[in-house]
Amino acid sequence: MGYKDKFRYIFPLFRNKYSLSLIIFFVWVIFFDSNNLYNRIKNLNRVHTLEKEIIFYNEKIKNDRAQLEELESNPANLEKFAREQFLMKKENEDIFIIGD
Repeated sequence: MGYKDKFRYIFPLFRNKYSLSLIIFFVWVIFFDSNNLYNRIKNLNRVHTLEKEIIFYNEKIKNDRAQLEELESNPANLEKFAREQFLMKKENEDIFIIGD
């Protein structure tokens, strides 16, 4: 099959105004439109990343609520939390910080 034979099968496709319009439309939508294929894939990846973040933050909120409930229910837990996190101390008490 020669070079001209290949064009013989492809060229009639471009002679028909409807098929030519359809090809131009698809090329426009895939490459040049504001919702082109590249932007679509980029947006889908962004949505996937945001869904992972939603799951992460929902878990974090659930853990923080459980910790808050524990702190509000028991004064001893609140005192322990204040000592560990904010280095608070009682009168006449020294704090020694040991590095990890």
